[in-house]
Amino acid sequence: MLRVLEKGPARAYEIEAPLDAATQVGPLEIVPTRCWEPPPEDVPESAAFLVITERDPAGRFAGTEVFRGWMFASSPGLSALEYPTHDVWVLDCRNAGRAMEETEAAAPAVPEEPVGSAPR
Repeated sequence: MLRVLEKGPARAYEIEAPLDAATQVGPLEIVPTRCWEPPPEDVPESAAFLVITERDPAGRFAGTEVFRGWMFASSPGLSALEYPTHDVWVLDCRNAGRAMEETEAAAPAVPEEPVGSAPR
């Protein structure tokens, strides 16, 4: 699940973007290749690896990749797409069980804070 903000009309909405499938959002094509959630006993988090490319107004690829990387639901400002007409960020993984099995080795490395340490 992704949240999209169309900046012109200031309209925010949620979309379901299936793994390994292209989802068109305005001039952008979004392809989630991984979706990851930790086991239930860990701190809740959702992360997705997205490849976002720009298309021209006629719907053909402009060939410009505007984002490639992990986005984290708990920290949308850390790695969100900020595009002139749209913002995109991750909300949740819907099929986390399947995604976790397929991408366990590709889970993002998240440094752990030592207990009792001050925030950085």
